[in-house]
Amino acid sequence: MASAALPAWVHAAGAITGRDRRFRPMTTVFIALCVVLAGGGVAAAGAADQNDPSTVPPQTRSAPDFLFGEPRGSIGVRASWVFARAGSDLFEFVQKQLTIDERDFDGPALAVDVGFAASPRMDVLFGFEFSDARTTSEYRDYVDNNRRPITQETELREANVSGSVRIALMRRGRSVSRLAWIPRRATPYAGAGGGVLWYRFEQRGDFIDVFAQRLTVFRDRLTSQGWTPSAHAFGGVDVRLYRRLFAAVEGRYLWASAPLERSFERFDPIDLAGFRLTAGINVLF
Repeated sequence: MASAALPAWVHAAGAITGRDRRFRPMTTVFIALCVVLAGGGVAAAGAADQNDPSTVPPQTRSAPDFLFGEPRGSIGVRASWVFARAGSDLFEFVQKQLTIDERDFDGPALAVDVGFAASPRMDVLFGFEFSDARTTSEYRDYVDNNRRPITQETELREANVSGSVRIALMRRGRSVSRLAWIPRRATPYAGAGGGVLWYRFEQRGDFIDVFAQRLTVFRDRLTSQGWTPSAHAFGGVDVRLYRRLFAAVEGRYLWASAPLERSFERFDPIDLAGFRLTAGINVLF
């Protein structure tokens, strides 16, 4: 430490005692002791500054683990895999004649739901779901005149507009004050509803009329489409990920059938029922 940094009384003592050689050893010891005491005072002052709350830099606070009031609703997006029941005679016919299996009508679906809280444990939901399944095939027992496969593509497309009531099987959270509300980590639920479903069943490619006496190959597009009522029931669980963000895992079954148009007039109404295994994300508001 430089001498300029020492207190004035240290310099004065050195000046007084340094005039006589007899006091020079004592002067050295005295100055060293003063330096040690002065250094200790500086360290103590530094520690005091650290303990002073006004000198400590503010720390970043984590987001609170509660919401300001109970949620009024939710917006959700869910992806599903549809397991089609495919139980009508049209599906039986195409599976018998063509290289199509029952599971070929399974496919992905995407849905959007908007919910509004009607009570602490009940929501009213409005949703839209779209699914599309398609497969290529050929006749099992017939080939064309050049002994090549007779091929076609079959597609089943659905769009369902629905309304539902969802009931939480336990309280979805608890209030800790007039404003603060803490959501539950996991909440099971169940619900049911109905709506209207649009479908299109279409086959494109080469065909033969198996009901005719003379079998000839022709190229065509066979289509049946329309609207029909639908009903559904579901159950699942909401799992909290972060504050207002929840993941949902759900099982849903949909019932629907519709009369077929002219291209398939020999058949009974098409079976549009099926089970949906769903995973999605909900955001509370």
